Amino acid sequence: GYEFMFLARDLQLLDPQKIRLVELPSNSNTLRSLAAGQLEAAAMTLDELMTLRAQGVDVRAVMVFDVSAGADVALCKPGISMADLRGKRIAVEDAAVGAVMLGALLQAANLKVQDVRKVSMSLDRSVETYQQDQADVVVTAEPWATQLEQLGAQRLFDSAQIPGRIVDVLGVRADTLALHAESIRLLIAAIFQARQRWVDTPEAAAQFMAVRLQTPALDLPKVFRGMQLPDLPKNREMLRAGSALQQTAQDLQKVMLAEGLLRKASALDALVTDAFLPG
Repeated sequence: GYEFMFLARDLQLLDPQKIRLVELPSNSNTLRSLAAGQLEAAAMTLDELMTLRAQGVDVRAVMVFDVSAGADVALCKPGISMADLRGKRIAVEDAAVGAVMLGALLQAANLKVQDVRKVSMSLDRSVETYQQDQADVVVTAEPWATQLEQLGAQRLFDSAQIPGRIVDVLGVRADTLALHAESIRLLIAAIFQARQRWVDTPEAAAQFMAVRLQTPALDLPKVFRGMQLPDLPKNREMLRAGSALQQTAQDLQKVMLAEGLLRKASALDALVTDAFLPG
């Protein structure tokens, strides 16, 4: 879902004097840079936003990029079923999304974490982990999920079975909201314009995105498979005070505390704002 920012840049919808997209090698680098004030905003998962808030960094969600509805997935070697998971090696990223997916997978299989062999990995090593036989099941996301399925991996469980729980947002430091209000609004408006270009002329938009995603243009619809892209009215609904997204955040915080991914709970009443969405 983040890719529409880069499509907006490629389509020259972003004013480079007001908005600069910075690419960093990992999510942890992004979060550290945001916490240090080197960035004003960042694309992140809802759990990453909550991690920052628990660390004392006041970050607000100003836009919802996407909601995972099958894009996060547990893929297995051919022949493995849910009934076979006991004792199997399950590769998963040590992050809240990984914990949510692993917990849901094990719950569906009536197992506990001690019943399987957890293998830690970063998402960008999903294909390598599978190819080198380091795991029997790989918990991953797009675009690696499509690549693994092309290698013969089979879909065992995905986020469609836990609707609304995995969300990607644009997080902005609260202390920069007023100073950079115009730029934030311009960025969000450009993202929605880029999304519309994808809807209206998908073949042309795919030519831009295929290069960055290192995926053939014809395969790009597969990359967005299982991903809901909330439109402007849906964003307004999700970012209003007391929305279902805040309830999702409360449920996610409980999971993160139980898994030791958060040291303490944080207040969630100022988690989201719809003030920067286009009028």
